[in-house]
Parts: sequence; C-alpha cells; structure tokens
Amino acid sequence: MSFNKALEHTTGLGLGDQPRMVPITDQILKVLRLEKTSFRTYAISALLLSLLFIFFRFLVKVFQICHKFHITCQRLRCFPQPPGRNWLLGHLGMYLPNESGLRDEMKVLDTLRHVVLVWIGPFLPLVVLVHPDYIKPLLGASAAIAPKDKLFYGFLTPWLGDGLLLSKGEKWSRHRRLLTPAFHFDILKPYMKIYNQCTDIMHAKWHRLTAGATASLDMFEHVSLLTLDSLQKCVFSYNSDCQEKNSDYITAIIELSALVVKRQYRIHHHLDFIYYRTADGRRFKKACDIVHRFTTEVIQERRQALNQQGAEAWLKSKQGKTLDFIDVLLLAQDEDGKQLSDEDIRAEADTFMFEGHDTTSSGLSWVLFNLARYPEYQDKCREEIQEIMKGRETDEIEWDDLAQMPFITMCIKESLRLFPPVTLISRRCTEDIKMPDGRVIPKGIICLVSIYGTHYNPSVWPDSKVFNPYRFDPENSQQRSPLAFIPFSAGPRNCIGQSFAMSEMKVVVALTLLRFRLSVDRTKKVRRKPELILRTENGIWLNVEPLSGQTTATPMAQPQQ
Repeated sequence: MSFNKALEHTTGLGLGDQPRMVPITDQILKVLRLEKTSFRTYAISALLLSLLFIFFRFLVKVFQICHKFHITCQRLRCFPQPPGRNWLLGHLGMYLPNESGLRDEMKVLDTLRHVVLVWIGPFLPLVVLVHPDYIKPLLGASAAIAPKDKLFYGFLTPWLGDGLLLSKGEKWSRHRRLLTPAFHFDILKPYMKIYNQCTDIMHAKWHRLTAGATASLDMFEHVSLLTLDSLQKCVFSYNSDCQEKNSDYITAIIELSALVVKRQYRIHHHLDFIYYRTADGRRFKKACDIVHRFTTEVIQERRQALNQQGAEAWLKSKQGKTLDFIDVLLLAQDEDGKQLSDEDIRAEADTFMFEGHDTTSSGLSWVLFNLARYPEYQDKCREEIQEIMKGRETDEIEWDDLAQMPFITMCIKESLRLFPPVTLISRRCTEDIKMPDGRVIPKGIICLVSIYGTHYNPSVWPDSKVFNPYRFDPENSQQRSPLAFIPFSAGPRNCIGQSFAMSEMKVVVALTLLRFRLSVDRTKKVRRKPELILRTENGIWLNVEPLSGQTTATPMAQPQQ
C-alpha cells in the first residue's frame, strides 16, 4: 500500500485534504511555519511519531523505576518493621515530633534492638539503626561512601552554604583538614575567658531577676542567649551585648532556626518556588541576608587588613588578643598553599554559629534540668567545684580546672545520653552497606542513625531510662562500645567542635552550681520536642535560688570591632 493510501486509510484524508490536528501539533507547525506547506502531512506524521516515541520512553522509564523499587523492597524484606504501618502514611503516625512520638520509639526498642525499617508514606523506606554494632559500618565508612542526605539537611543550604555540615566529597575533606587546627587546645584555651565572662553576664541577670529570693526562669531562653553571645565573641571577636538587649544578627539566627523547622512540617513549602512566595519564605530570605551581610563584612574587613599588613605583621598586631575563628580560617592553607575563599569562610562561620549555639544550649539546658531533678547529684557537683575554687580570690574557671571535674563531666555525659541535642543523623550511602549479621542495606537507601534510640537501647544500657552518672565512671566504661554513646556523632564526620562544646558546658555548669541552687518548677510540665535539636514544647522552667555569700563577678566590657 502506498504512503498516500495508507494515510487516507488511517486518517480518512488524502494529501490534498486539510487534517484537523491535535492542538499541540498545530502550535508546533505554526512556530516552524509549516502549516501551509506541502510538507504539512509529513510534518504531522513526524511529530506524532516523535510524541509516540517520547511517550514510549516515558513508559520505559516508569517501568524501570517501578522495577528498581520492587527489587529494593525485596532486598529490604529482611529488616523488621514496627507494627501498625498505614498503607498511605506508612509509619508517620508512630514517629511524631513530640513527647508521645519519643515514647512510641522507646516501645519499639523493647522488641527491635538492632535495626528497624520504617516507611514515610508508601514509597520512602528508611533504615533506622539503634545498636552500636550496626551503626559501626555506616559511621565508619568514608564521607564519600556515606554522605549526609539532602532530604533532611537541604533546607539549611541557603543559610549555611556549602560548609562542613552540608558539603561532601573532596570539598568536605579539604575543609575538614583546614578547620581542624581551629579547634586545637591551644586555640580553645583563650576562649575560657569568654566562657567565664558570658556566664557572669547571665548570672548577673539572674541575680537581678531573683532579687535575693527564688525565681522561675526558662533555661532555654537564657542559655541560648549565653551560647550565642559566647560564639559571636569566639567566632568574630564581636560583642553585641545580646544577653541584655536585642541584636538584629542574633534575632535573625534564632528566626532562621525556627523557620527551617516550620518548613519541614509543611509539605507544600518543600518546593522553593512556592516557599519563597510565602510570608515565611520572605522572612527566611530577609534573615539570611542579615546574617550573610554581617559575616561578609567582618571577613572582608579582616581580609583587607591582612593583605595590607602582611601575615607576619598582622599576627603581631593580634598579640595579647584572642585569635578568633575568622582569624584562623583566614590564615589556613592546604598542602598546595591555597587558602579558603571569602565565601567558604562565610559558610563555615555561619555553620559554626548555627551548630554551636543550638546544640550547646540544648545540652546545657538539659544538664541543668537533670541536676535540678536530682539534688543529691547537684550537691556532689557543687562540692567538687567548691573544692577546686577554695582559696581563690575570683570565681574564674581556668583551662586546667576542666580536668579536675570528673563528676560534673559524668553528669554532663549522662544528661547527653538521656537528652541528646541531636536525636538522629541521616546518611544516603553510595554503596551497599553490609551489617554484622550479613544483611545488606542497598545503596541509595536513606539510613538514620538514631542517637536517641541507641542511648535508650536496653540491650546497650541497662535501666536505660534512669539518670545514673556513674555509668560514665572510667571503670564502668571500659567494656562498653565507643559507639554506645554518640551525642557528637562518630567516625569521619563526627562533630569537629565537641571539645569546644564540652569545655563551655563545664564552665557554665560549674559556675552556675557555685552561685545558685536549682530545683524543678512543678507548675510547668516539661514535654520534649525533637526538632533540629531536642527542645521542649514550653521551655525548661527551673526555680533559681542564689546561694548565700555568693555574688557574680562583674563582667568585663569587651569593645566592639
């Protein structure tokens, strides 16, 4: 059959007829200016064949995705699931970000103590690891094999950029090497004066609020401002006096943290083109601009001074002053002599401000809460710091004192076990991960290391719900896996600032117990709320009572730069 007859047979039209076309082909022919040419029919046939080919390719792609998903589901069948999976929501109803959700997670640990498969909706499986032996293959893998997953961290990118928290591959490895000296003990030691000073400011405020009696104060509110104050001084050598008055920069950081959490729970806000047209999206962009502008101005000012004076003269001008985080990053060089760009430094400074203030303030607030709940441990900690400070003219804690606080350290660690600031971390592996029992997590699957689940796992921690600082007595820790306690994560991507956080927490706890007695405000119930960090629904309210004969040192003024 000829082409003309075939066309007439299938469409009822010959070459001389004007066929009625699908609207899309009509538009395409107009664009190509073929609607009135003799090639019209050929063009229509070619377009229809092209559309058919595209549709066929689409069907093949869908089939491949479905087949791959089916294979993945088959491979995941070896992992146990909690009961009560909904066909549409999966296990979402069981893992709510509130007190009841955390209790439901603990119930699952009664029967599933190694690895758990949970579903987010009908199509997103997550492998949750809750035992040290099963966490080890994941956290022990290189950063290239087990990078962080963007599903859980992606919303932070416009704020934090490509810093240590979010970067991966060679860039992450290079930045990790360059940033490690910034957390060396020699750099951290001078920060002790800043920790003391910022704690003195908070305590002076507490003395005014208590007026010699007892007052109920929200620890999260006061401690968050303290950690932001100290970080701004350690990172930028800048004193915004944020514990006493409002600061645009500090307000922006607090708002950004809240907006990121809010966005996570609004599915339609996950799409950027929708989110940035909402009121929250505009507030997020405005807050990012405030933070970035502040950081950029400090970096550019320091870079200009460094270039004008030269490294040697610039360092001499810093003698007698604390070398801050920006200073260290400006001087950092890799093996090839290459320095970090201003954009890289800004990303790392913003990351440190975010990670350092939120996690440390959460950890500190929960430590004070636990010591308020257990007066006998509070008294023992107070006796320890009083013994250290005996005979001194001032209350200032020194670097060498930190090693003389074994029981305070034990209490801090036990609090971090029961109330880890970060309750889980996520990885999306680029290779299959083999578990110790031979089961395999397929590559591409999101793996969640449940820090909370591991810390409450009864097969790892007997009487796991009980606050018992003696678990961290050196003699009791010897037989325990190092991955049983991971508040700062572990492996190649562990928290680079954990020494900074621990030293600050020890100073704040020690000085607080030296000057105040804490007790729980029974009129305000504490209900946990896991977000980016472990918070509470309505704060942590403690009764704060000044100890007789104790006064707070007058904070030294620090000039703005």
